[in-house]
Amino acid sequence: MTESALIATVAVAAPLAKPYSYLVPAELRDQARVGMRLEVPLGRRQVVGYLLALGSGDAAGLKAIRRVLDPAPLLTPQLIRLLLRAADYYRHPPGEVIRCALPAGLSGKGNEVSILHEAVYTALPRDDQPAGSRQREVLAQIRAAGPLSLSTLRTLFAAPHAPLKRLVELGFLAVEEVERHRDPFLDLPLVPDRPAVPTAEQAAGLEQIAAAIAAGGFRPLLLHGVTGSGKTEVYLQAIAGALAAGRRALVLVPEIALTPQLVARFRARFGAGKTIAVLHSGLSDGERYDAWRAIAAGEIAIVIGARSAIFAPLAELGILVVDEEHEASYKQAEGFRYHARDLALLRGQMEGATVLLGSATPALTSFQRAREGQIGYLSLGNRVGGRPMPAVELLDLRQAAPAGVLAPPLVKALTETLERGEQALLLLNRRGFSPFLLCADCGTTFRCPNCEITLTYHQGERRLRCHYCDYVERPAELCPGCNGINILPQGAGTERLEEELAVLLPGARVARMDRDTTTRKGAHRALVEEMLARKIDILVGTQMVAKGHDFPGVTLVGVASADATLNFPDFRSAERTFTLLAQVAGRAGRGDRPGQVLIQTYSPEHYALQCAAQHDYLAFAEQELAFRRELGYPPYGYLVNLVFSGNNGEQVEAAADRFAAGISRHAGAVEVLGPAPCPLARLRGRHRRQLLLKSATRPALRHLLDRLPPLQKSLPAAVSLAIDVDPVDML
Repeated sequence: MTESALIATVAVAAPLAKPYSYLVPAELRDQARVGMRLEVPLGRRQVVGYLLALGSGDAAGLKAIRRVLDPAPLLTPQLIRLLLRAADYYRHPPGEVIRCALPAGLSGKGNEVSILHEAVYTALPRDDQPAGSRQREVLAQIRAAGPLSLSTLRTLFAAPHAPLKRLVELGFLAVEEVERHRDPFLDLPLVPDRPAVPTAEQAAGLEQIAAAIAAGGFRPLLLHGVTGSGKTEVYLQAIAGALAAGRRALVLVPEIALTPQLVARFRARFGAGKTIAVLHSGLSDGERYDAWRAIAAGEIAIVIGARSAIFAPLAELGILVVDEEHEASYKQAEGFRYHARDLALLRGQMEGATVLLGSATPALTSFQRAREGQIGYLSLGNRVGGRPMPAVELLDLRQAAPAGVLAPPLVKALTETLERGEQALLLLNRRGFSPFLLCADCGTTFRCPNCEITLTYHQGERRLRCHYCDYVERPAELCPGCNGINILPQGAGTERLEEELAVLLPGARVARMDRDTTTRKGAHRALVEEMLARKIDILVGTQMVAKGHDFPGVTLVGVASADATLNFPDFRSAERTFTLLAQVAGRAGRGDRPGQVLIQTYSPEHYALQCAAQHDYLAFAEQELAFRRELGYPPYGYLVNLVFSGNNGEQVEAAADRFAAGISRHAGAVEVLGPAPCPLARLRGRHRRQLLLKSATRPALRHLLDRLPPLQKSLPAAVSLAIDVDPVDML
């Protein structure tokens, strides 16, 4: 009998629907382990693959693995199972899913990010002292503190190299080269704090969370707490309990910008060092690479990060926290279109962990799950310290439209706030100076040549810019339609509001927080620190200012236009509007003084605005859920959006029509809507059409999705299809 071959199941980093089998040659048998990267042949190319499983079998016709790329596995068996489940659910190639999960530097054929090393000095057991005074100082510090790195010693002594070298020569110190992890938060000041005495509501919630962690197994919980109710303190104390039980914690935040504030609180509570690691795309490749390997090596107890941190290779997971679980940014918009909150629930189920979803405005899908008993419900209905919720007033712009961006009542409130030495926050969810330029003589607008939208005017740089493809051009001196010179900015963005404030309140210190002002690394953190230090009087911004910030000095919040999100072509527009207004209103009155919120709108009677003004989530949920139930939209139905795109509009339209006819024959109980042009009918030069699949049950929808592969193969090569399972927008 011939010995059976060792066969590797490999997910190739390519758009292939299924893993491939490869022969493990004899010389690699001792090296190949599940979770490693491999170099494998694919056609005439050598590509990266990920080793999913090993087994014995017949090697006839199989190609052999070329080489093993890692000294140790990058992926745990639990993480591999999660990624394969995600690939199946979101209908995305497994190799590409794994590649998306790995940090830069670990997705190619080698370690593309360098590993840094530095010298660490350790005192040897001797009772005598060196002769030189500088040598004695340095030696005393190392003896007292234990082994110290050269970078640390440089902060303690000027030019320590000569005394260190001499101490090693004399046998007082030993030196070794060790790996130095890049930590973006290492140099931040650390001010230790103690757990706060929980309120009665917090204590009740913590008791349930502690019981869930102690029991082990999967336990999902929704923590519904009004803004300022102390949800973060609940997270901290719940995680402390998990760590005390020998488990680890994963904390997700919706925005990279929120990470520094949260990390500061966690470092203050749990200390620095290797207790906490941070994972998000705003870090350098080296920082993410070091953090990932430290997590995989079991050196980290708490991982904090944005969406992609859900794939952190964290073992012994005890609790998963999804902060601001309602945020749409947890959904990946392109490529592997996963939702991090939903994968957190899946990972908790697969690994037997408690999953805590926190929000002042829970997603209606999460809230309905809680009402149905699918997840536990914890309520924090009061602010910490008995602080009142801010008073909210809707300013009806139909009665008196403002001459500029701000109506007189809001300008008056700003003036009074500054006179009291307090801070204000203004929301205008549109960046740039104005949404478009218009020729007042002939009506010509300036449109992006690649996308189906007008170009936004940025006055600071005197450029017209597309916010989707980043196309830029200079504004024309003459109208291309009529050669006229009467070209005027229309509407307002954050840049225009900032300029208006400089005229209305010339003594005010105004700053702007939007994507244009926070792209530079550390810029967002600097703005937050200036607000906390009271160096800014008025902070103007897009929805970034509404998300999770705690500025005790802010007593006034103004919303320049509440109608932009309300009139979006999406069934979730009311939910998005209520959530944004409720969240930004929650930034007011978090300190010792009461808060005030003024919201400018042309639709003051709309229930989303009325409920936001009353801080009444439950009333909003009742009305919106009734509307969803009637139309069969989530959470009472399930959606998949199929988006066809290509350079030739007619070809895309014809392909989408044929695909729709083919899938309709198998639709059964699934409703097939379209195809129709996407709201953004052309994006980055590609024409786009969408086909919406809608079903009352998930199994019926998944059964129909199983019918897609033959239809996908019939699409022209120039037309691509993106499958968006559980879409959060329809753009």
